[in-house]
Amino acid sequence: MADMLTLEAFEEASEKVKEVTLETKLVESPYLCAATGNRVWLKPENMQRTGAYKLRGAYYKISKLSQDELDRGVITASAGNHAQGVAYAATHAGARSIVVMPTTTPLIKVERTKGYGAEVILHGDVFDEAGEYAQKLAEEQGLTYIPPFNDETVATGQGTIGMEIVQELPLVDTILVPVGGGGLSCGIATFAKLYNPKIRVIGVEPAGAPSLTAALEAGHAVKLPSANTIADGTAVLEVGDKVLPYLKENLDDVLLVEDDELVVSFLDMVENHKMIVENSGLLSVAAAKQLPADGRRVACVLSGGNMDVITMSSVVQYGLIQRSRVFTVSVLLPDRPGSLVRVASVIAEHNGNVIKLKHNQFVTTNRNAAVELRVTIEAYGPEHRQEIIDALSEAGFNPELPSFREAN
Repeated sequence: MADMLTLEAFEEASEKVKEVTLETKLVESPYLCAATGNRVWLKPENMQRTGAYKLRGAYYKISKLSQDELDRGVITASAGNHAQGVAYAATHAGARSIVVMPTTTPLIKVERTKGYGAEVILHGDVFDEAGEYAQKLAEEQGLTYIPPFNDETVATGQGTIGMEIVQELPLVDTILVPVGGGGLSCGIATFAKLYNPKIRVIGVEPAGAPSLTAALEAGHAVKLPSANTIADGTAVLEVGDKVLPYLKENLDDVLLVEDDELVVSFLDMVENHKMIVENSGLLSVAAAKQLPADGRRVACVLSGGNMDVITMSSVVQYGLIQRSRVFTVSVLLPDRPGSLVRVASVIAEHNGNVIKLKHNQFVTTNRNAAVELRVTIEAYGPEHRQEIIDALSEAGFNPELPSFREAN
């Protein structure tokens, strides 16, 4: 669409989305500034209405529909953020909306989508199956399909984030943007280069779902055989073919982030910024640590914050273990009164906090010779953990560190 992804279109979209979006002002991060050697700001779209940036593109797309298209109703497929954006935007426009979601979608996302006024249909185990079914229903029932990312109008709506960043931070050097299907990165990168070609825009993908990286290497969109990442919002098998040309032209680089880095970044955001950011939204934060430490002005787009409590709990647990804030030691000791007290005393003397004990009397056939005690301990970090382990060794307990799976 020749009239989209232009400065005029971005300006129009920016004014239009203000009708429904919340103001998400940049937040400078002293923690990330110190950790990266750059000045780092966060664009908190996790605080956006519906919990993610997706409302921008969905609303702008729906605002461009004819009355006939609105009267026929809209349909889309999504596992969460886009679903809620379309549902909210359609209800605001007075249009009927249907959202096809995979059967594996967490209940909270299904209920929130319904809460914004959409009819939800659960179909397929993955997004691709839900998407195919949604397009089939669109053809059969004459509904208007709202693409989640592979659409110039949707990308223009997402690009309004870039306009807001430069309005607040005119001297921004680098913008880090999460990449899934490519709509968000397409919009921001295209706007930035039109506004100021010196601004570097870097896309960030999960290492377990590098669809854009694969497309850039092949020279065209290719479908990955699988996507394996905790960043479910960006676990897209194939980048959009309509937005790919813009990404080729306007993105300066693409960085990959491992899942372990996202886990650590989640803890960083909770502890240092008091914010919940979903794993896909943390891609930009994790990638900030890959940049040269040269004092540049960096804006990290936090694309969303829709994370269910069970996933949150799992990420926190793994993050604490990764940072040696929680660890488990296994010791063998005689099954005699006072043995447990001796172990606990050593740990207490070195300011370790015991949070779990597991006593196994059947590790050997001779209980008097040895029983196993597994102690889960809260510590301050790697150095403190090693201090406790060394103290247990000096006391003659010969501690071992079981794997996480064995410990639990």
